[in-house]
Amino acid sequence: MKIEKYFWNLSEAALNETKKIIRKPAHPRFASVMVNFLSRCDKPKELFSILSREEFVANWPQIRRYWVKVEQQSELRDWWETIFEQLLEERMQKQLRPKGAAPIFLKAIGIQIRQARLDKKLSQKDLSLIVGIKQPEISKIEDGKKNITILTLAKFCKVLKIDKIDLTSSLGAGR
Repeated sequence: MKIEKYFWNLSEAALNETKKIIRKPAHPRFASVMVNFLSRCDKPKELFSILSREEFVANWPQIRRYWVKVEQQSELRDWWETIFEQLLEERMQKQLRPKGAAPIFLKAIGIQIRQARLDKKLSQKDLSLIVGIKQPEISKIEDGKKNITILTLAKFCKVLKIDKIDLTSSLGAGR
């Protein structure tokens, strides 16, 4: 991608220097150059043609700190912050879930719900009637194959008397 359209006010020498700076996140002027670029660009595809997604995620905190210093409020900064958060979430999901597997934290929640249900000697059908969720959905939740809302989780916790959900353990020991 040609960055000239985002740095229209630079001479050719300054533009060449800017291109070098963009490739070196450790450069002292990197954050300044990126803020200039991002404040004029609203196309992630164009950003990611000059900076990889991983480089963006790694360097966003530095860029953001500089941007906050020079501009108190910026809708574009907030927009790029959202892009950063989405990329970070994608990265975390990939780390938490091997391809084709349920996320670890959903499995942990499901194990704890199943154990509490069994401790109360309730069938999935019984629990479904109490909580107002169809039995096949309860099966998916207990297997960690279905994401649930906080409201639904709160219903399970209330009915099953679960005081604490442990998201760090795939064994789901905390209750």
